[in-house]
Amino acid sequence: MNRAESVDAYIAAHDQWADALTKLREVLTSTELEETIKWGAPCYTLDGKNVIGLTAFKNHAALWFHQGALLSDPDAVLLNAQEGKTKAQRQWRFTSAKDIKKTRVKAYVKEAIELQRAGAEIKPDRDKPILIPAELKAAFKEHPAARKAFDAMSKSCRREYADHVAEAKREDTRLRRAAKIIPMIESGAGLNDKYR
Repeated sequence: MNRAESVDAYIAAHDQWADALTKLREVLTSTELEETIKWGAPCYTLDGKNVIGLTAFKNHAALWFHQGALLSDPDAVLLNAQEGKTKAQRQWRFTSAKDIKKTRVKAYVKEAIELQRAGAEIKPDRDKPILIPAELKAAFKEHPAARKAFDAMSKSCRREYADHVAEAKREDTRLRRAAKIIPMIESGAGLNDKYR
């Protein structure tokens, strides 16, 4: 999929969710948040800090609250879309533009803005050890240059690669992933560089 260069282009590329995205955008742009594009999708910031993302998926449109775990969530609408992996982000899903109650959404947005202004933040755990799965270790034995490049990468980059392989449930998938990422590692590229 092509990465959007503007919010209008993003909405146009997601025709199925255009009404919902437009309605949510209206709420977001009625605040002091600055509209921008990050990772190919609309992002709303305050003083350069990410506060909310606006996205479309196959079955829903959504708001991503970057520090959503800190929100009071009186309507119990926020989900952790990556349980066990994401500490701070929460997602509010909408399956129809009719489901969007602008006043309720705006209340959540205002709370997110106030939390950002106050500097409230859940920081990622950067001291957690990196566990390299057996399939990736085996691939490194066959490709010592990849291991050397891996060791030279930042801790977060190494963690992304190791977790990518380890998170696959089946061994054959872990082996396939390990084989696929070896050339990327050897080139010094991060797993998600194409999205940054």
